[in-house]
Amino acid sequence: MPRKESEIIALLERVGFPSEKIKHTPNYERAHLIEEAIKNEKLTEKDLISFCKDQGIRYLKKEDLKKLDIQIYTQKIPANFAWENQVFLIAEEDSYFLVLSSLANLFNQHLEDDLKLILEKEVQIAFSLPQGVKEKLEKFYKKKSLPVETQTNIDSSQKEKDDAPIIQLVNEMIKSAVEMRASDIHIEPQGNKIWIRYRIDGHLKKTAEHPINLLGAIVSRIKIMSKSMSMAEKRLPQDGRIQLEINKQEIDLRISSVPSIAGESIVIRILQKGSQSLSIEKAGFSNKDLETMKRLISMPDGIILITGPTGSGKTTTLYSFLNHINKPDKKIITVEDPVEYELSGINQVMVRNNIGMTFALALRAILRQAPNIIMIGEIRGINTSTIAMNAALTGHLVLSTLHTNDAPSAVPRLMNMGIQPFLIASSVRAIVAQRLVRKLCSHCKQPSKLSKNMIKLLKLENNEETIYEAKGCEKCRFTGYEGRIGIFEIFLINDVLKHMINQGATSLKLKQKAQDFGMLTLREDGIKKILQGITSVEEVLSLT
Repeated sequence: MPRKESEIIALLERVGFPSEKIKHTPNYERAHLIEEAIKNEKLTEKDLISFCKDQGIRYLKKEDLKKLDIQIYTQKIPANFAWENQVFLIAEEDSYFLVLSSLANLFNQHLEDDLKLILEKEVQIAFSLPQGVKEKLEKFYKKKSLPVETQTNIDSSQKEKDDAPIIQLVNEMIKSAVEMRASDIHIEPQGNKIWIRYRIDGHLKKTAEHPINLLGAIVSRIKIMSKSMSMAEKRLPQDGRIQLEINKQEIDLRISSVPSIAGESIVIRILQKGSQSLSIEKAGFSNKDLETMKRLISMPDGIILITGPTGSGKTTTLYSFLNHINKPDKKIITVEDPVEYELSGINQVMVRNNIGMTFALALRAILRQAPNIIMIGEIRGINTSTIAMNAALTGHLVLSTLHTNDAPSAVPRLMNMGIQPFLIASSVRAIVAQRLVRKLCSHCKQPSKLSKNMIKLLKLENNEETIYEAKGCEKCRFTGYEGRIGIFEIFLINDVLKHMINQGATSLKLKQKAQDFGMLTLREDGIKKILQGITSVEEVLSLT
């Protein structure tokens, strides 16, 4: 792999890429810049030969490729791995295998380890032009594999199934999870079994078991699909990403692997790009609260915070806000880790801590881009919170999230980070606490009456209220619930509350005063949804 970063940067600068862009581009993406320069004929093969020689990298020219006959080696590297990683075996020596790779892998730190694992021998990698490698793959692997674009399309109408059982198993696992509206897949080694569990509407459900001896193959397949995870690395956590199409729907998968004493545990988070309408009207706000939120996000400046635990829908709510205010006359920039939904018309920046692209650095940079609206994935400390609040005071609308149990608690949380009370009082417009409750299945929910104890617990005045409870049918897979909706607590900071914040009031006093001004707590908003027949008592009580 290339060793001299300064020479890599110099090469890319020479063909016209801006210095700042190259310096802030991770190595694995620099390979794509080299490919781009080749396609645009800004970089010649002579340049590449000279560059590879200086870097101590073996390079094969076009005429060298024409002489190769690799048919005898095609059985040693699986066809799917060869296609997905643009590699093939060209020679076998006593102590090593020689593998040819596309320049797209020039900075792939995992490739050599993965090849060693597959071939069970030391490996040397030579590089060549992407087109030349593709031509060889088409010639020698055309009957053994489908192109990458087709492999990542898992369509129910697809007639041709892949012969490999593990590939089928993983494909079916992902396809089934998507069809069941799961938010994530958990692949967990448990003794002599592998548990497959789906999280559906916030609840984990065990869907399958497999023998433990399949774990290595399943994990390897998922890592190959991600293209950025090492099959050889089993001791450290890794993250990856897969983009594919299932039943003509674009799906984004986020992969997390963690080593456990029983083997690697994998969690696949599913983001269905087409399934989320990202509509503020469908988030779950009451009519009154909806008008309040539309007014708040139409303001020219200030901070609006969404609070709640992980998995409470904070990011989705922020995106629904952005979707509502996304107009051609507004410049919107987001800073996220990672980018969860891609929205046209919005500039989205991904944090990359490994190259120094932190939240704070990204925020300082985007403020020079003259945005109207900034969305920060999460307020994490004094640096990001200070920059965000200063941005709000200088004419920017700032949207972000924070981890607190209720809305008023966000104020002391910010103070604990080191933010001065006057800065909070003058910049924060509103804080919204949020939870997601499961919606009762409309096909099978059944009416019920509340007990006296429950009426007392929920502080209801009317003893004759009809509520609904979960029953279960085929439509909801006998859970009684289908989908989720938000319940909210909106803490609006008016002049009285600003004064209290400046005086260092506790979250309890702030909450009591906000309730005097009409704020509904999470539980009270949940009770409204119980009485409307949207959710059940059990759901609201378990989350508030």
